[in-house]
Amino acid sequence: MHQIGERWPSLVAYVISFATIGLIWVNHHALIGNLAVVDRTLALLNLVLMFFVVLIPVDTATVAEYLASGGEDARVAVILYAAAFLGMGFSFAGMFEWTLRPGRLHQSVPERDRWKARARFGVASILYLTAVAVAFFSPPVALAIIGVVPVYYIFERNLAVGSPADVRQQSSGEAGRGQREP
Repeated sequence: MHQIGERWPSLVAYVISFATIGLIWVNHHALIGNLAVVDRTLALLNLVLMFFVVLIPVDTATVAEYLASGGEDARVAVILYAAAFLGMGFSFAGMFEWTLRPGRLHQSVPERDRWKARARFGVASILYLTAVAVAFFSPPVALAIIGVVPVYYIFERNLAVGSPADVRQQSSGEAGRGQREP
């Protein structure tokens, strides 16, 4: 138990990373499942998203190695970790923005719901930016802030506005594409 206690940064960072990457996958699946068209811009935006998603395990290992030792190394490790999540959030938001143009989704996001959806994306970015700032003073607190994000989105049912399941729920019995989420 003592060794597990010493490895707490590894366990916490792994759980946060797994939960976040899992939610990225779920929301990416919902977004892509509703696409009517794919072009080079979307493919490039998707590559940017993939870059940051692939960076998350690298930064997870860095946090696991340096957080418990404290000091400058812990601060830098958590700043890099938060920055990877911030980049992921911005790139996913960019993909979402791309979908808002007419004809890009099978079921478009109603104009009245677009700012609401953008605000939902923005919660993560605000928290990740906060984590970067807090990491300069308290890396463990910054890690906790990063950990709040997947918890929020696990319980936030309406994140993927415009996803097939969401569109079906909003429309009057009209069939959408993809599978309905539980």
